[in-house]
Amino acid sequence: MAGEFTGKVIMVTGAAGNLGRAVVARFAREDARLVLVDRDQARLDQLAAETNVDSLPAAVELTQPAAVAELIKRAEERFGHIDILAHTVGGYEAGKPVHEADSAVFERMLALNFWPVVITCGAVAKHMLEHGVAGAIVVVLARAALKGSKDHSAYTASKAAAQRIVESMAAELRDHGINVNGVLPSTIDTPANREAMPNADFSKWVKPADVANAIAFLASPAARAIHGVSLEVYNRA
Repeated sequence: MAGEFTGKVIMVTGAAGNLGRAVVARFAREDARLVLVDRDQARLDQLAAETNVDSLPAAVELTQPAAVAELIKRAEERFGHIDILAHTVGGYEAGKPVHEADSAVFERMLALNFWPVVITCGAVAKHMLEHGVAGAIVVVLARAALKGSKDHSAYTASKAAAQRIVESMAAELRDHGINVNGVLPSTIDTPANREAMPNADFSKWVKPADVANAIAFLASPAARAIHGVSLEVYNRA
């Protein structure tokens, strides 16, 4: 179906995950051209076949600058440029109190939630500047970025650091026609979260499709005047 993203080149990281698949489906409905990024090539190939739009599935480690640079080169060769980045990659791990924790949990959370934002969003922004693209970058953050909590220092700190990157990039790029914003979900209704919290009221959680719609809004022309926000998508959680 034709829409405002028809023909746009959209890179979706974490594309094979629960949220990533919802984001891919949201843009595919409007016949966007997609760069599908995750770690598992087989899952990406299957997703590309299911999506049935012009796509480039690419297994990439987003903490490696050289690998991300090669990804962008491949996207340029295939599509010419990238219009939109939807960055959904992230991870969660509880920990111990700060006075008992070792550095490993902080390193893991930074590797999942911080460095991929710096490396991937930075590389795509550079690409947009070099190609004169008036584009959009949307990063999935977390409500946990807003405040520390007991036994979650590594996770909350990594998400807060990612949020500061989004805000800084927004200030740096807005005069170049590039919008950078974040989406701030509460608990997302995924099979993994249901398994981890079986006694929760799932009806209060955010559906992946709702987060995907928020990402699509921030990537759309309707959000051209919005820079550096963390859009809260909480449902009733």
